[in-house]
Amino acid sequence: MKASDYIARSLESRGVRHVFEMSGGMIAHLLDSIGAKTGIRVVSTHHEQAAAFAADATGRMTGIPGVAMATSGPGATNLLTGIGSCYFDSSPAVFITGQVNRHELRGDRAIRQLGFQETDIVSMAQAITKAAWQVRDVSELPRLLDDAFALATSGRPGPVLLDVPMDIQRANIDASPEHRETARSETRAPEEDVRRMLSDLRRAKKPLVLAGGGVHASGTAAEFLELVHLTGTPVVTSLMARDVIGFHDPLHAGFIGSYGNRWANLALGASDFILVLGSRLDIRQTGSDTNAFRGERVIHHVDCEPGEINNRVGECCPIVADLRSFFAAALPAARELPFPDRADWLAEIDALRRRWPDTGELDVKGINPNQFMHELSRVSGSAAAYVVDVGQHQMWAAQSIEVAEGQRFLTSGGMGSMGFALPASIGAALAAEGRPLVVIAGDGGFQSNIQELQTVVRNKLPLKIVLINNQCHGMVRQFQESYFEARYQSTYWGYSAPDFARVAEAYGIAAKTIAAAEESADALAWLWSRPDEPALLQVMIDTFANAYPKIAFGRPNTEMEPFATPVGMEST
Repeated sequence: MKASDYIARSLESRGVRHVFEMSGGMIAHLLDSIGAKTGIRVVSTHHEQAAAFAADATGRMTGIPGVAMATSGPGATNLLTGIGSCYFDSSPAVFITGQVNRHELRGDRAIRQLGFQETDIVSMAQAITKAAWQVRDVSELPRLLDDAFALATSGRPGPVLLDVPMDIQRANIDASPEHRETARSETRAPEEDVRRMLSDLRRAKKPLVLAGGGVHASGTAAEFLELVHLTGTPVVTSLMARDVIGFHDPLHAGFIGSYGNRWANLALGASDFILVLGSRLDIRQTGSDTNAFRGERVIHHVDCEPGEINNRVGECCPIVADLRSFFAAALPAARELPFPDRADWLAEIDALRRRWPDTGELDVKGINPNQFMHELSRVSGSAAAYVVDVGQHQMWAAQSIEVAEGQRFLTSGGMGSMGFALPASIGAALAAEGRPLVVIAGDGGFQSNIQELQTVVRNKLPLKIVLINNQCHGMVRQFQESYFEARYQSTYWGYSAPDFARVAEAYGIAAKTIAAAEESADALAWLWSRPDEPALLQVMIDTFANAYPKIAFGRPNTEMEPFATPVGMEST
């Protein structure tokens, strides 16, 4: 069969239901084959970065690699930010780029380019993929496709890129496109290390589990919940794990880190044991003072990549293992053991929560964003996910959204890319098969991929878009307030935003704007009045509202702004 037909049918046999792309000449064969030979839904975006973010979210929601395609040259390079997002946030994805015919490749010639739009995307992508390959002969296709999908989901998940020259796409191939199952590679948990961890956990007076994005990435959310409930251990989460435990679960102890709940960071400071699951302990979780984070407490760190353990925070007890094999070892052992009652420790955490509520951190005019996030949560029980962009609104959402059991919280963590939420919500909505989603974005980031409102309308996606508009790039403006004597170059000075309600209406999306707290209840009822249709609610907030609390840079997690001041200038 034609090689592009083989690729199309191979994708379908692997459970791929959607392919995200922006059309171009070098993928014309692939698009034609997918549309004519399979039941895969081709979702055309208006920028390749949006296609990549949509694939990222699909992979996170389903565990099946999301697939995005782009033509050579600018199409391929426009994918790179989304590819990096998948790499840093462990999202399984396969990216397929078209390339010029093999005889148009410059090869070893001392020239910059031979074929029109010829670009060495493989070299560019190697630093932010698990692998990037160019197909050199049509006979390589079956093996490379098998390897790409196996690698994307094995170990720590991530993206793989396959660059396919156009003459290979139209060549004939003698092979079956049926998916061949590849055995998963796992790093098994040493039983002695697991027993030691459980022994230390039983002795601890104030233990915590610190959950990271690896819990969902490994597909072990159910096993995670069973372990923490068996052992009665409170859970604090990183940004990427806001959805591993329900907000109202008795063991939910909050969100930690740079902008974490004050009570959660204080609880972490008081703990004597931490079990780290699926988190790499980056600076936004630990703060810059890693010695204070380490303290005298016992830390057991589980990670499938040895290099992540004792990287920034030293003297951790390493458990080098895939989380799936870790739980396979830990759960049977935990079921056989008694664990002490943690009522006093849970009461201490609850007292901290009542003393330092997230809704009491800000003194702002008009709508309190933390309070608004709680109100939004209470009417969004039917949402499959919250898809959140990057900026201050991201931190307010992480601090205050009441994620229910079974809901997802998707955001751009490691890459931290503004413009993530709208296109990612397209992929997430399609993966959710008709269930509505909530999109939370800021005015700055929303403008980065605002063109995808047309993709939402064309595909009739039930997105409830909440646009937090402070009329500035708020997170960097706050940074300038702290370190540049409130010189707001390019964040407030020299920046502007449109009336997003009018923009949404121009695309055919119903929209409303509110600016006062007393308007919230009616506006949220309106937002959900037609659950199956897209709608946009623009929420105007104080330009000078800061995201608090925030770890005072250079100080321990327990010392947070505005009550503590930084001792150095942060770099993140």
